[in-house]
Amino acid sequence: MSDELLKLRTEIDRLDAEILERLAARAQCAKRVGEVKQGPLYRPEREAQVLRSIAERNPGPLSNEAVQRIFREIMSWCLGLEQPLKVAHLGPCGTFSEAAASKHFGGSPALMPQQTIDDVFHAVEAGAVEYGVVPVENSTEGAISRSLDLLLSGNVSVCGEVSLRIRHNLMSRAKSLSGVKRIYSHSQSLAQCNDWLAHHAHDIERRPVSSNAEAARLAADDVEAAAIAGERAAQLYDLPVLFANIEDDPNNTTRFLVIGQHDAGPSGRDKTSLICSAPNRPGAVHALLQPFADQGVSMSKLESRPSRTGLWEYVFYVDVEGHREDPSVAAALRTLVDRAAFVKVLGSYPVAAI
Repeated sequence: MSDELLKLRTEIDRLDAEILERLAARAQCAKRVGEVKQGPLYRPEREAQVLRSIAERNPGPLSNEAVQRIFREIMSWCLGLEQPLKVAHLGPCGTFSEAAASKHFGGSPALMPQQTIDDVFHAVEAGAVEYGVVPVENSTEGAISRSLDLLLSGNVSVCGEVSLRIRHNLMSRAKSLSGVKRIYSHSQSLAQCNDWLAHHAHDIERRPVSSNAEAARLAADDVEAAAIAGERAAQLYDLPVLFANIEDDPNNTTRFLVIGQHDAGPSGRDKTSLICSAPNRPGAVHALLQPFADQGVSMSKLESRPSRTGLWEYVFYVDVEGHREDPSVAAALRTLVDRAAFVKVLGSYPVAAI
């Protein structure tokens, strides 16, 4: 071993010991926070501020995403010393919802897979878990209707968002695609891979199931079946990947919302989600949007859905930039309440950091 290599390894050992000592000091400080703080210990706005600061101060050579992920894990395990969390997501294990929950909360919380999106909402509302993670829209296929309906009817607040790049893989115990008689996946995933399936597997039966992980579970027990799912599901169910990255859009991304019993305080870069409906008169929809334009508040989403309260009655799902406590957003919301037939502010929360 050269003298230079020995010196470098000695320096790495010294730095590792220093990092460990600093981690221990941070963990002790986090425990003390848990002893003196009132209210929820998990504060999304605080975590968002820390992660943004880390990226701004990052000297390299590690990327901003890399250092943010490292610090996300540090914060996750330190928070676990203050308040162990339970987080519900669409199951079983191996779904993209599980991946989104892990990305947002890190490795410390107990992840609680649920059979349906409804069950995730119910677990949060009943207090069985502190938080839930639900898909709300996909860049290819649009809104997740069931999540939108439950945001309207449920008793939860939105306190965070997660953006997850979706990579679909075709996996099977069959030796090749010629041995596959049926393909299982969630209906959204089947749609996101429609072009690939039409070109490579147009004569193979497609069977929608409740989740991609459930598809992998079924394919693991059926040598003539395949599943479309993520890498995590392939690992969990020991399924060989026949074709990787078969999604039609290489930028295919799903946005998830974090739901709980509180929203987040201002972080400096926030988003506010709300639902509203217009009275039945000419120009009513324009009147709903005008307060945001008047206050210079940018709108990033406008989605209409049947209200389920009457024929041809609709509600509008709106995302705007800024926190509900920001003066311009607060003023726009006050005017909106006066003009709209119905307004429900779902919550304000930090824009996804990574």
